[in-house]
Amino acid sequence: MSTTESTTDDLWVRRFHPVADSPHRVVLLPHAGGSASFFFPFSKALSETTDVLSVQYPGRQDRRAEPPLENVGDLVDAIYAALAPWADRPLVLFGHSMGAVLGFELARRFERDGNVHLRGLIASGRRAPITFRDENVHQRGDDGLIAEIRALSGTDSGLLADEELLRMVLPAIRADYTAIETYRCDVDGSAPVLHCPISVLTGESDPRVNLDEAKAWSKLTDGGLTFRTFPGGHFFITPQQERVVAAIAEDVAAFANLAVG
Repeated sequence: MSTTESTTDDLWVRRFHPVADSPHRVVLLPHAGGSASFFFPFSKALSETTDVLSVQYPGRQDRRAEPPLENVGDLVDAIYAALAPWADRPLVLFGHSMGAVLGFELARRFERDGNVHLRGLIASGRRAPITFRDENVHQRGDDGLIAEIRALSGTDSGLLADEELLRMVLPAIRADYTAIETYRCDVDGSAPVLHCPISVLTGESDPRVNLDEAKAWSKLTDGGLTFRTFPGGHFFITPQQERVVAAIAEDVAAFANLAVG
């Protein structure tokens, strides 16, 4: 597949703002219940300096007819295969919430297999995989699931106001929560498992991530850790979009300098 333009046969990858001469690519991995289009404004802003790919999980938007995946391993397998044609340039992975875990597992796979030049991982709004909270949102009824996503304020307000439409997308949201809440990291943090640098972004008042849980990402790499906090809760990346985009751009540049050095 040519990587100079998006193709309709690749359901997993959206390339909203192609940058043909960028020396690298940033891959954006959405949160639970999220879609590639959530990152459209991020892609537009970042396209001044880099080529951006946004991942589209099954079970939502134009993939609504497909069954959603309920296992992190299955999601990683599929995304890994979908990104292979785009790995002709170095990659930086950015994931928010569930997307950060997918990014971590993809990074492990890329480094293990050695067929992708991975420059770094940016983990946003997620505690380190070696930390654990016993969560069961995926086991709640529909009303309980809706209450959770309203509380986190990560879903488009128009969708939240449309009860019928919201209930149509609940299967995908529930599948994502099932995947992330049943995920168990198979390392204990006693030795780093990644060699690429990790940048951590977190909201100061995020009820799902405390400071110790966020800083525990440092135990997973020997490539160095950058840590930033932003005003806001779990979805700080929306009101802080301009600052988050700047942070991503800074990280991409820093990762490139490390690679050269």
